[in-house]
Amino acid sequence: MRARTWRRPVSENIRIQAASLTHQGLVRKANEDSILQRDDIGLWIVADGMGGHQGGKFASSTVVEALSGIELDHDGEGLLSGVQRAVGAANTAIYEASQNGLRMGTTIVGLTLDDTCFTCFWAGDSRAYLLRDAKLYRLTKDHTRVQDMVDSGLLTSEEAASHPMAHVLSRAIGVEEQVQLGTVRDVLLANDVFFLCSDGVHGVVKDSELTETLLHRGPAGACKELLELVLKRGAPDNASMIVVACQQATAIAIPLDQ
Repeated sequence: MRARTWRRPVSENIRIQAASLTHQGLVRKANEDSILQRDDIGLWIVADGMGGHQGGKFASSTVVEALSGIELDHDGEGLLSGVQRAVGAANTAIYEASQNGLRMGTTIVGLTLDDTCFTCFWAGDSRAYLLRDAKLYRLTKDHTRVQDMVDSGLLTSEEAASHPMAHVLSRAIGVEEQVQLGTVRDVLLANDVFFLCSDGVHGVVKDSELTETLLHRGPAGACKELLELVLKRGAPDNASMIVVACQQATAIAIPLDQ
């Protein structure tokens, strides 16, 4: 787990502190999740692999490794283009590998920050949330068969939560020859807090609990507290998370609590 101030300010009024954590959980035999924390360029990734230990870990690590080589770009749209190229290359590598044996794939959820805006991108059911003015907003919409049925009016949100196909993905990296990322881009404000996680976290932690933790803990402290909650509830899946806090800059840097 890491927590540190970003090497350069996003703007004159905002400084960044981030922390990340991944855990095998208490049921799975291996951790197929991978995370990327590139504080230096403003890029954070959570990937949840699928296809068994060897295949799932290969898939999630392939997409993270592809993104880890992206260079600093002060243009947010330019950085997103780099992300899309890297994800496309990883998608091809995973898809081709799966044709020779075990089928595999990975979800992805990512966040980029530039001087004035944030961009969130995803494929699958890993999620991104934004805490702003003490309110929690979900930035992503799950790419699942059940969510598709909700969007079509065939199911209610309440019915979807307990549906037996709730975890069947409609989109992921490496499953098809090409993949399209969902994206959301909006203005970045001081004191925004972003939370990225795999379904091993959001499937266990309630939105109200997430809100309370992000309100009262800094990035490292929030990761620690949320993992403890996941473990207390049995941790049936791998659990990965990243917290990115956009602190109001002051004349003297004040570290967020740990």
